[in-house]
Amino acid sequence: MLKKVAATLLLALAVYWGYVSLKPSNTISTSENSSSFSTEKALEHLKIISEKPHYVGTPEHEKVKEYIAGELQKLGFEVSYQEAYSVTEDWGSFTKPENIIAKYPGTEKGKALLLLSHYDSNPFSSYGASDDGSGVVTILEGLRAFLSENKPKNDLLVVISDAEELGLNGADIFVNKNPLAKNVGLVLNFEARGSGGPSYMLVETNGGNKTLIKEFIKANPQFPVGNSLAYSIYKMLPNDTDLTRFREDANIDGFNFAFIDDHFDYHTALDTYARLDVSSLKHQASYLMPLLTYFSQADLSNLKSEEDLVYFNTPVFKMVSYPFSWAIPVLILAVVLFILLVYYGIQKQTFKFANILKGFGAFTVILIINGLIGYFAWSVLNAIYPNYAEILQGFPYNGHLYIWAFTFLSITVCTAVYHRFYKPENAGSLLIAPIFYWLVLCAIVTFKLRGASFFIIPVYFALVSLFVLARQKKPNMFLLVLLCVPVLTMISPLVTMFPVGLGLKLLISVTLLVTLIYGLLVGVFSFFRYKNRWAVLFGIATIVVFLMANSQSGFSEERPKPNSLVYFFDSDAKEAYWATYDKIPDAWTDTYFNQPNDTVNALKTVFGSKYGTAFTKTQKTYIKPIKEPFIEVHNDTIINDLRYLSVYISPQRLVNRYEVFAKEKYHFKSLKVNGTTFNTESLFTNDSYRICNYFVARDKYLEIEFSVPASEEVTLNFFEISYDLLDNDLYDVKPRSKDMIPKPFVVNDAVIIKKSWSSSNDPYENP
Repeated sequence: MLKKVAATLLLALAVYWGYVSLKPSNTISTSENSSSFSTEKALEHLKIISEKPHYVGTPEHEKVKEYIAGELQKLGFEVSYQEAYSVTEDWGSFTKPENIIAKYPGTEKGKALLLLSHYDSNPFSSYGASDDGSGVVTILEGLRAFLSENKPKNDLLVVISDAEELGLNGADIFVNKNPLAKNVGLVLNFEARGSGGPSYMLVETNGGNKTLIKEFIKANPQFPVGNSLAYSIYKMLPNDTDLTRFREDANIDGFNFAFIDDHFDYHTALDTYARLDVSSLKHQASYLMPLLTYFSQADLSNLKSEEDLVYFNTPVFKMVSYPFSWAIPVLILAVVLFILLVYYGIQKQTFKFANILKGFGAFTVILIINGLIGYFAWSVLNAIYPNYAEILQGFPYNGHLYIWAFTFLSITVCTAVYHRFYKPENAGSLLIAPIFYWLVLCAIVTFKLRGASFFIIPVYFALVSLFVLARQKKPNMFLLVLLCVPVLTMISPLVTMFPVGLGLKLLISVTLLVTLIYGLLVGVFSFFRYKNRWAVLFGIATIVVFLMANSQSGFSEERPKPNSLVYFFDSDAKEAYWATYDKIPDAWTDTYFNQPNDTVNALKTVFGSKYGTAFTKTQKTYIKPIKEPFIEVHNDTIINDLRYLSVYISPQRLVNRYEVFAKEKYHFKSLKVNGTTFNTESLFTNDSYRICNYFVARDKYLEIEFSVPASEEVTLNFFEISYDLLDNDLYDVKPRSKDMIPKPFVVNDAVIIKKSWSSSNDPYENP
C-alpha cells in the first residue's frame, strides 16, 4: 500500500517539477551586489513608465520617451532619436514613430549586439506595464548590472522602438532607414502578450536554427523554456513582433523572449504595474544576463546556418538538442525496437493477444471520447456562458480552471474505461497500444512538423518499461515510475502551453495530450488496486473544479467586463448614432440602446482591429456641436490621361487617428500620404477598401496625393477618431463602474466623424 502511495506522489511530483522548473520564484530580489540584476530596481523603473497609458501621440508618451532616454544616458550610452514616417502595408498602419537609439562602444570591431523592446502602450486604455514596460525595464536594469563590472567586446545597441503596437513602425524605420542596422549581428527582443507565466524563447531566422541554438545553450540561461515544436509553428504562422522586421527586411537573426499567460490582461486597462507577475519579469532577466554576458563577447558574424535542430527544455539538462536529420533514423529505430519487444513478450507469454486487443480497444475508446470532449468543449462553454464572447482574447478569467477541469475529466474517462482491464499481469499488454499510437503520432510529426519529433523521447523510455514488463511479472514499481518521469516533465507543460498560447478553442489539445500521457503510465497504474475509485476521485475533482469555474464565470471588480461605446457622426447624412461592439448589454451601455437596432451602412465599416470586430448595435441620437475636419484640394491636374490630385485634411479638434477608405477599388497608379510613398499593388488585397490607418503623432494634418485614370472619379471616406468620449462634457457619458473596463482591440470610448470627399465635386486644371 505504501509503495502505491509513494508511486502516486512521485508521479504528481514529476508533473509539479515539470512546471516549477520553467521559471524563477516571484520573490523580489534586493541584492546588494551591484553586478546582479535587481528586481526591485527594475520595478522602480516600471512604476514610472506604466503610471498612465502612453500610446503614440499622447503627452505621457513623450514623458516616457524622455525618461527612458535619460536612464540610458546615465548608463553611459550615446542616445539619439530617430523619427520618420512609416507605413506597414499588410496592416495599413501609417504613423510617425520616434525611436530611442542608444549605443555603447565595444572594445573591438565587429558586429553589434542589439537589445530591443518598445515603449509605446496599446491605444487607448492599456498602461503598458507588461507590454512592453517589462521588456524596457529588463534591458535598463540588465545593462546597469552588466556594465558595472564588464566591458563588451562588441558594440551594444539598444533600440527602444516606438509604434510597435500600431504596426511595427518603429522597427520598420530603424531597419530600413538607420545605417546602424547594417552592423547588427544579433537581436534580443523582449516582449509580453499577457501579464504572467513563463517566458518562451522563440528563434527568429530565415535559415536554420542550428548555430543560434548551439550558441544559446553555451550562454547557459538558468530557466530556458522553448522547443522546436513552437519554433516550427511560429515559422508557419504570420508573425508580428518588432524582430520580424529585422528578419524579413534585413535578414538579421535574433531571439524573442515573451511571456504570454493571463492573456485576458493583454492590451487592456488591466495591464498595470500591480498585475505584472514578478516571476515573469525575473524570467526575462534570467535570459538577458547570461545572453548579454556571452554575446557581448562572442563573434556575431557567423550565426547563420542552413541546418535545423530539434530542441526542447527539460529539468536538470535545461535544453537538449539534436539535428533534424536524426528524426527519421530515431523513429525507425523506435519502430524496430517496438516490434522486437512485442515479439519478445509474446514469445515469453508475458504479453497475451487477447489482452493486447483489449488494450487497443480501451485506448482507442478513450482517444475518441476525450477527443470529442475537447473538440466541442469551447462551443459548449460559450453556449452556457455567452458573456465569454466579450473577452476577445478567447481566454476568460477562469481559463486556467477549465484547463484543470478538462484535465481531470480526461483522466476520469481514462480510469473509468481502463479499470475493467487493469491487472498486474496485463500491464505489458496494455502498454502496447499507447506506444503504438505514440509512434503513429511521431511518424506524422516527423514528416509534417519535424520540430515536434522530440515526442519520440518519452517513447524510448516507454519502450524500456515495455522491456521490463516483458521480462518480469513483478517489476520494481519505482523503476517504472522513474521511466514515466520524462513524459511528465517534458509533455505535461504542453497541456497548458497550447490553450494559453492559442486560446480555449484548443481545449482539444488538453484532452488529447492528457490521454496520450496517461497511456504511457498504464504500466504503473496496472499495479494499483481499486482502479474504479480513481475514476470516482477524479470525477469528483472534475465537478469541484467546474463548480469553481462557474463561481468565477461572471464579471466583478477582480474580473471586469470589457465593454464599448462610440459616438458616431455621419457628416454627409447629418445623422448621429451610438454604437457598441458588445454582444451582451450591461448597465453602462443599456441606456444608449433601449430602442430597436438601427441599420446604418456607414457603421458597417470594420475599423482596423486585431480580430476584425464589427459593431453589434447602433441607435440614432442627437447631433452634438462638434467641429468637422476641413478638407480641401491642393492640386487637381491631368497629365497624359492620368489625373493627379492632392487632398488635404486638417482636424479642427483633438484627434488621435484617421481611417481612410475608398468607396470602391479604384485603379490607383500612385499614392503618397504625407509625402510617404505607398505600394499601390498592396491596396485592396484583403477585400477591404482601406487605404490607410493613420495614427496621429506630431503632424496633425493628413495629405493624400494620388493619380488615377482621368476617366475615373474617386470618392474617399474619412473617419476622424478621438479617444475622448468619456472626457468630453459634451457627451455626458458617465464613468464605468469598477466591474467594467474598455474593450480592447477596437476603436472604443471614441468620437468618430465620417466625412466624404469626391473628385467629381472638384474641377481640375488641364495644363
